[in-house]
Amino acid sequence: MGAPRPPRWAGLKFFNVYGPNEYHKGEQRSVAVQLHAQIRERGRARLFRSDNPNYADGSQVRDFIWLDDCVRIALWALQEQSAPSGLYNVGSGTARTFLDKAKIMFAEIGVEPNVEFVDLPATLRGKYQYFTCANMDKLRAAGFAQPLTSLEDGLRLYVRDYLETSDAYR
Repeated sequence: MGAPRPPRWAGLKFFNVYGPNEYHKGEQRSVAVQLHAQIRERGRARLFRSDNPNYADGSQVRDFIWLDDCVRIALWALQEQSAPSGLYNVGSGTARTFLDKAKIMFAEIGVEPNVEFVDLPATLRGKYQYFTCANMDKLRAAGFAQPLTSLEDGLRLYVRDYLETSDAYR
């Protein structure tokens, strides 16, 4: 308390970001790029079975956000002088299932859906999050009014403009 601080600042909490140039992240790559690789390599997608009776297999939900939306929000936070200092969630504000995401990926790649459910790794049992969704009210109240990209549109862009091209780093 009482320490000097900048006249205006923003902390951003990013939810499940997907988008180009994440290939170096190994196992930490987004579900989108992992699903793309699974579908292209094996003709099927692998999703976790649920060990929670409130969620069917593949019905675990996340707030997935397209990278370009994250960039727009970060630039807004940097440039919008009237925005109050604070911590802001950066998500789509909409929770979608992993199964939704897989089905969209199959459609965008043009492959008949084929989903295999696998057990949660032992290290995740009892700790796995079944629901995440960014509350975007504070960001919207601070003045960020731009529309965000739907999961369908974001995955379409990702597949068409990056994952299915000869140069995925373009």
